[in-house]
Amino acid sequence: MFGDTFRQLRTIYGYSAKELSQKLNISPSYLSEIENGRKRPSLTLLETFAKAFNLQLSTLVLLTEEQEQLANEGKSKLMIRQLILKTLSKYSGE
Repeated sequence: MFGDTFRQLRTIYGYSAKELSQKLNISPSYLSEIENGRKRPSLTLLETFAKAFNLQLSTLVLLTEEQEQLANEGKSKLMIRQLILKTLSKYSGE
């Protein structure tokens, strides 16, 4: 459930898997297992991940739910585009 969100946010923010795993204090292989849906992150790890991206935990959950719904509808790329636009507008001062 959270794997795609982890991967997408990591990619959008330009972190390598190694860099993010260090920031989260987990192994790169564990991060890979989460991103590929083989493991589920603990609540503590979700909180740490949210803080790493300056998000509220509730926002992370909401993004994950929205991404999952869009993926089921075949529109997950749309979400990625929307996140990129929001990020760009945030940093460009719009």
